[in-house]
Parts: sequence; structure tokens; C-alpha cells
Amino acid sequence: MCSLHAGSLPTWILRQETLMQVKTQGLIIREQTVGESDRLVTVLTRDAGVVRAFARRAKNLKDSKSAATQLLCYSRLSIFKGREKYMIDDAEPIEVFFGLRRDIAALSLAQYFCELAYLMVPEDTDSEEYLRLILNSLHFLSKGTRPIRLLQSVTELRMLSSAGYMPNLVACENCAAYEAETMFFLPQRGIILCDKCFHGANEPYVALPPGVLTAMRHIAYVDFEKLYNFSLPEDALKILNAATESYVVHTLHTVPKTLEFYKTFLD
Repeated sequence: MCSLHAGSLPTWILRQETLMQVKTQGLIIREQTVGESDRLVTVLTRDAGVVRAFARRAKNLKDSKSAATQLLCYSRLSIFKGREKYMIDDAEPIEVFFGLRRDIAALSLAQYFCELAYLMVPEDTDSEEYLRLILNSLHFLSKGTRPIRLLQSVTELRMLSSAGYMPNLVACENCAAYEAETMFFLPQRGIILCDKCFHGANEPYVALPPGVLTAMRHIAYVDFEKLYNFSLPEDALKILNAATESYVVHTLHTVPKTLEFYKTFLD
């Protein structure tokens, strides 16, 4: 029996092994302890969607992967793809969002964003748009530079729109009216009706003042660079939250547990 050393392996085998090593960046959206020292993490990657991977000895504080594989850490990752599972060979933190740990409402909202990503982002897909959205929302949330209710609705509606569930907010579904004193959003169908066409409904709805409808159109349709550039008074933000929350719940056919927990900290 002969044995082959690495230097004598055929080039096609070496090429195949190289392709199994993936270097990417990603946000840790779930973590679970396995055994005494390992972690099983779920990562929203930049270019491969949501990936579940093992990080051996990551619970050991002396291990280089310890900080970089914690929940809500954005990291550079070296991932080895085996036949049945992914393994994280190396990890280096880029941003750990320390500010989230100082505010339980902000931390719980961040965990809700992670659950949305887990539920909506598929595997093996270009996921840069999702990652960019959540990272920007976490940045503003950590710094406290945008209202928490605004960040909630921006992340909910924009993520749904990116995932293929963009509502039709252009005009009234029946008469094509662009604006009215009040528009009614029907989350089960993702449409709006003007006050003349809305005669009550046998399904959930949210009455939208003009400013709130303008905000929803902005979130769904504007270029990303301008996404966070709007403001609403607190009472209008509450209506906006009601509309985007209900759209999440009716689209997913469930109330995310992290959403329920986050709402216990709102006024």
C-alpha cells in the first residue's frame, strides 16, 4: 500500500480542498453551547445566506474564537465546509455592539432582528442586503441615534420587502388613489385602501395618517443610502409599528417570541 503526502497529491484534489475553505464576514444571530467548550452558531453571512457552524473550544476564553462567535458579534470568519456540517476554523471580531448591553429594550430588539433574519434569509444566497440592513440598524440602536420604534419598523418592512414580500403601497387597490385623508393598510394582503373604498373589513387593518403612509413608502421603496433619513412624532411611530408588526405576523403566520419579549419593555 502506498501513501500520498500533501506535496504529491494530484492538483485536482488540492483544488477541491481549497474550495471547501470559505472566508466571509457575518453576524452571529444565534448561539448554543455544545458539550463543555464548543458552540453551535447561526451566522448571517455576507454571501452565503444563513449558515449553521460549529466552533470548537469557543467557550474557552483563551481561544481566539471566543469573542468572535458570541451572539450579536460581527466577525471575519474562516469556515470549513465538510460533507455534513460547517466548522469555524478561525474568527476575528469586527464589531461587538457594546452599547446594546446597556439597554434591555435595545438588546431585546436586536435579538428580534436576529430572529427575523433566521426566519427570512435562505441558505446559499447573496445576503449582503440583509446583512447591511441589520448591521446599520444595530449601529443606530447601539449608539442611540435613532428612535427605537423607527428602527423596528425600518428593519421589519425593509427586510420583508427584500425577501419578496413588498406590500403594494403605491395607491388604493380599488380606485388607484395615491393619497387620502386616511388610508387603510390590510396586512393579510399587503395592500392599502382609501377612505372612500374602505367600508369596514372582515380582516385586520391599520388606519394610516398621511405621514405614516409616506414613511412606509419611504422604507419600502427608497434607495438604501436614504433609508434612515426620516422622522415621525412618537404617536405616529406607534401607528407605524402597528402596521409593520402586523405585516410581519401575517406574513410569517406566527408571532416571533423575541417580538413579544421586546414589546414588554415599550411604554
